[in-house]
Amino acid sequence: MGRGRVQLKRIENKINRQVTFSKRRSGLLKKAHEISVLCDADVALIIFSTKGKLYEFSTDSR
Repeated sequence: MGRGRVQLKRIENKINRQVTFSKRRSGLLKKAHEISVLCDADVALIIFSTKGKLYEFSTDSR
């Protein structure tokens, strides 16, 4: 048995929202790195936080 479908909605609690953002951001960065290594693909990922902070990942072009 798998997990049930989760309804997507905004997290109202600011602290919980920030924790979720941090965890998902690190997961996305990890997946971007994995796909670039496994598939030998050029990947670019740009994430902006609600406060406007920039998080980025990119592979170098060969």
